[in-house]
Amino acid sequence: MSATTGASSTPLERDAQQINARSHDKIDAGEIAIGVVIGRASEFFDFFVFAIASVIVFPQLVFPFAGPLMGTVYSFAIFALAFIARPLGTWGFIAIDRFFGRGTKLTIALLLLGTSTVATAFLPGYETIGLWSVVLLALLRIGQGVALGGTWEGLASLLAMNAPAGKKGWYAMLGQIGAPIGLILASALFAFFVSLLSTADFLDWGWRYPFFVAFAINVVALFARLRISATPAFIESYEDRELQPTPFRQTVRAEGKNIVIGAFAPLASFALFHMVTVFPLSWVLLYTKEPPARFLVIELIGAIVCLICVILSGPLADRYGRRNLLAATAAAIAAFSGFAPQMLAGGEIGGIVFMMSGFILLGLSFGQSSGSLASNFAAINRYTASALTSDLAWLFGAGFAPLAALLLASNFGLGAAGVYLLSGAAGTLIALWINRETTQHRKA
Repeated sequence: MSATTGASSTPLERDAQQINARSHDKIDAGEIAIGVVIGRASEFFDFFVFAIASVIVFPQLVFPFAGPLMGTVYSFAIFALAFIARPLGTWGFIAIDRFFGRGTKLTIALLLLGTSTVATAFLPGYETIGLWSVVLLALLRIGQGVALGGTWEGLASLLAMNAPAGKKGWYAMLGQIGAPIGLILASALFAFFVSLLSTADFLDWGWRYPFFVAFAINVVALFARLRISATPAFIESYEDRELQPTPFRQTVRAEGKNIVIGAFAPLASFALFHMVTVFPLSWVLLYTKEPPARFLVIELIGAIVCLICVILSGPLADRYGRRNLLAATAAAIAAFSGFAPQMLAGGEIGGIVFMMSGFILLGLSFGQSSGSLASNFAAINRYTASALTSDLAWLFGAGFAPLAALLLASNFGLGAAGVYLLSGAAGTLIALWINRETTQHRKA
């Protein structure tokens, strides 16, 4: 057993342990699921608050010198910094986990995430401090990315281990519903302030409130996650090395091929993720006269549709298999990429059809995209390998999606953005095929 297991104590974690001691000694999958949903919803709320601000705030506040298009391009470039920093955060926080315990790691990570997020709310604009506004925004975004690398607590893996037979898809889905919940909350908040305030007031102070809300949600999520990770079930799994952090290099040497395959398996879903959330908002604001509040409401409705489809992905995966569902949705996303640009360019009706169709596909695919190939990892490496796989999947599939799609569409037309989405679908299908061939070879 790691020497750090018993040393993983922060005041918040000790409070969580006392609550567990007063309640019961065993935690069931349903309670783990609650912790996973709260944790993921808080992360994705932070994510979407920054993403929406990258479209409707930062180009005017931080990059007014660049013009609307290039201001949005620069904003998306800073948005991508978090995905580059995230694997570095995982590397650093895995070391903290090994030497000081998961409670210390999770507390530091979520406090860093909350601090970076709330500090963004106080960001002065370019007109006030010049290029330092750009520098500060970039540093805060990197801080968010590093922190996200440390928020992996293994609860999703623990949830999968505790899932009843024949319900793996259902319990895998539970870890994913935090994304549409986060988008619903973020879209609703921004839609409210954009519609309520004048443009000047919104850019002056209205946009800052969602970042304050994000900090408050992080505090709640921190205690919820510590409450679960301090339970006897989690500690027992941790001590049995099923959820034990292993050294970064050791994990990469042992699981490098599986990590790469696992990172590319959800590529279609992750590429689509930004193609129906962040990119269309930027396109509509740059190239149409549609007000942002209206489109944010459409995005909110789409997120509700996505939530329903994420839930539906559970029973579908249990009936037909998670990997089969991923392959089928990747093929559907490939087909969608062929006519999605025409729909987005088809006026108000076409845009709505694009959004709803995209969110349906996103929900069905994203609902099963997390850890779909985690069983390939040896038990001893699963904790660290799963965290790194998730980081790389977000980096390759989603990190540069808004930036690439906007540059392609602006220079070569909307059809070029569809090519980017098609490449993600191809990546998923190839990864699933390689995994199938590898699995069959092992059995042979």
